[in-house]
Amino acid sequence: MKKTIRTPENRFENLQGYNFSSNYLDVEKGLRMHYLDEGTTNSPVVLLLHGEPSWSYLYRKMIPGLSKDFRVIAPDLIGFGKSDKFVNRQDYTYQKHIDWITTFIKKLDLKNIILFCQDWGGLTGLRIITEMDDRFSMVIASNTTLPTGKTPIPESFLNWRAYSQHSASFNIGKILDMGTLQPLSEAVITAYNAPFPSEDYKAGARIFPTLVPIDPDDSESIKNHQAWEKLKQWHKPFLTIFGDEDDIMRGAEKAFQKMIPGAHGQNHMILNAGHFIQEEKGEELADLVIAFYNNNSASTESMKSI
Repeated sequence: MKKTIRTPENRFENLQGYNFSSNYLDVEKGLRMHYLDEGTTNSPVVLLLHGEPSWSYLYRKMIPGLSKDFRVIAPDLIGFGKSDKFVNRQDYTYQKHIDWITTFIKKLDLKNIILFCQDWGGLTGLRIITEMDDRFSMVIASNTTLPTGKTPIPESFLNWRAYSQHSASFNIGKILDMGTLQPLSEAVITAYNAPFPSEDYKAGARIFPTLVPIDPDDSESIKNHQAWEKLKQWHKPFLTIFGDEDDIMRGAEKAFQKMIPGAHGQNHMILNAGHFIQEEKGEELADLVIAFYNNNSASTESMKSI
C-alpha cells in the first residue's frame, strides 16, 4: 500500500494573507485534495492551478479581486499545500497529476471554467482542457509551457532539475524567493515552507522537475504533442501573461500565440516579474483576468450557441 502523510494543521495557523476556508475531497480512495472555494457559487468559475514547488498560498493576492465576480477554485496539487502527500517519489507521475485534477473537476462538476495556469499548472491544465474542452471557456497561460522534447532545454532548467535531486537542503520558501525579483519577507517564506515540516513531506516537490518530458520519445512528450494538435484547433479565448525575468520560461509564450487560434488578437502581456508572477503581480493579474473575461465573454456566449 502506498504510504501517504498529511501536514499537521497547526503548520498553517496565522499565515500572512491566507485567511480562507479549507475544503477537501478524495481524488482517489483515501487520497485527499485540499482546495479553496471563494466567491459566488453560481458565477463563472476561475480555476487557479499552481505549479512547483508552491501551493494555493501563491494565489492569495489574486483571490480577493477575482472572488467579487467569480467563483474561485484553487486546489493544492497532491504532494503540496494541505493536500495529502506520498512519501515515495515513484508514486508521483505526470499522468497521475492529470488524473487527480480531472477527478477533482468532475467531482465538483465544474463548468464554464476560466483556467489560469502557471508552471506545472500549465503542464497539467493544458492537457486537461484538450480532454474536457466542453467544461472550459477561456484560458490564461502564465510562465508555463507544454513540452514535447523537440525544443532545446534551457540550461537554467537543467540546473534546477539537478538541484532538486541533489541539494541537501531543499528549502521551498527560499526557492520561491529565488524565483521572484523582489525579496520575500520571512513571514511569506515561512508560509511557503508550512506544508513541508521535514524531508518526508517533500517527495512530490523533489520529483516534479524530473517528470518534465525533455526527450521526444518520452510517452508524456507524445501525449503533449497530441495535446498541441488539439490546441491548434482551440478557438476559445486564450491569453498569455508572462514575466520578463523568468529565465526558464522566457519566450515560451510565442508558441501559444502562434499556434492557438483563440490567442490571435488577444491583449497578451509581459510583466516585470520573475517565475512566480502571482507573488509579485497578484492584484494586477486579477484585474487582467477580469478584463480578459469582459472583453471575450460576448464572443464566448455566441460560440456556445453555434
